Amino acid sequence: MAGTLQTLILPPASACGRRHPIFPAIRTTRRLPPSTTYNCRRLVTGPLKIRACERLNQASGYGSEAAKVSGSKKGLPWAKPLFNFVSNNFLPLALVSGVALGLANPGLGCLADRYSVSKFSTFAIFIISGLTLRNGEISNAVEAWPVGVLGLFSILLFSPYFSTLILQIQLQPQEFVTGLAIFCCMPTTLSSGVALTQLAGGNSALALAITLISNLLGILIVPFSISRFIASGVGISVPTKQLFKSLVLTLLVPLIIGKVLRESFKSLGDLVDGNRKLLSNISALLLSLVPFIQVSRSRSMLLMVKPTVFIVAIGMGALLHLILLAFNTLAIQGLTAVSGGNQSLSKKENTVAYVLVASQKTLPIMVVVVEKLGGLFGESGLLVLPCVAAHLIQIIMDSFLVNFWFRKDIVASKAKTA
Repeated sequence: MAGTLQTLILPPASACGRRHPIFPAIRTTRRLPPSTTYNCRRLVTGPLKIRACERLNQASGYGSEAAKVSGSKKGLPWAKPLFNFVSNNFLPLALVSGVALGLANPGLGCLADRYSVSKFSTFAIFIISGLTLRNGEISNAVEAWPVGVLGLFSILLFSPYFSTLILQIQLQPQEFVTGLAIFCCMPTTLSSGVALTQLAGGNSALALAITLISNLLGILIVPFSISRFIASGVGISVPTKQLFKSLVLTLLVPLIIGKVLRESFKSLGDLVDGNRKLLSNISALLLSLVPFIQVSRSRSMLLMVKPTVFIVAIGMGALLHLILLAFNTLAIQGLTAVSGGNQSLSKKENTVAYVLVASQKTLPIMVVVVEKLGGLFGESGLLVLPCVAAHLIQIIMDSFLVNFWFRKDIVASKAKTA
């Protein structure tokens, strides 16, 4: 970086007849050659280019400015990777920050709970989901309908059976186990499954179709799954009709409102499509309010939990996701073999979308269910906390899996070209 400095060039002291530094009475009168004669009254101005990294005289006042410019340039190489990391991992960072803030400042979370902030945040999340829902993305997945049907069966009908296995585990507090069992009955994630499918080069339209339909059907099926697989296991009766009504009002209604607004105003749809990343981050912030409020309410009980118990609960969440990944991988391979190599089932892009989306579970609907149950299965904060950890773990694990597939594709493409 270079700047232009207008300077006043003064002649040497010898040319101006200054007093001798040792004998003041003696003046220097030696004349200089004509080629080097200086006019003491002549002011010479000219541009002087300097670099920001050069140190100027501190007395001139420019040194500090140069240091600031230099520091800002040196800081950019560190700031850019940090910004990229935060941007690419905004959802997990927001959830972890919500939990940490709830533990550090529970008073603010309790105040938010008193004014039912979580209800408004959940409503806003699904309005954003409706706004970002595009018609063409669903129609593109029609060709892969067998994979889509398999995904819906896996998410809504098969995976809830694993909740009965989880309930057999003895762990105190029992809410950790019950929370993960409820988590098994949830539909797939709202955004991370589709995003990871895109990164892996899978059929993102199919992933979006499975996500949308499973979440819509999940509002109908989740109450019955909880009543059958969990409530019977712990000896509790779930008000299925009331829960179903609450889910429709909290999830389906705002989703329809968002979709109607998008279809009614074309300019709004264009605005949403141009700011999808921003809306995704807003949804992540709204979602982070949920663990923040739940952890704030249950902070006193959480601090009583032994760290080893919480680590075990996190390990259970990781194991659950590994089981779902293995189950769905074997399911689509087996169905492909039985169908005689059906093209839609054997296509790699469809397989990637199915395995990723069908193996993940959503957190927002789980939180809404826990809130609507009103402490029927125990302290809500203890129910939600292991599911927050499981939600983060599944995203992290699938990120590594996508990276592995990506590197594998690179090696395969290099082998073909060699």
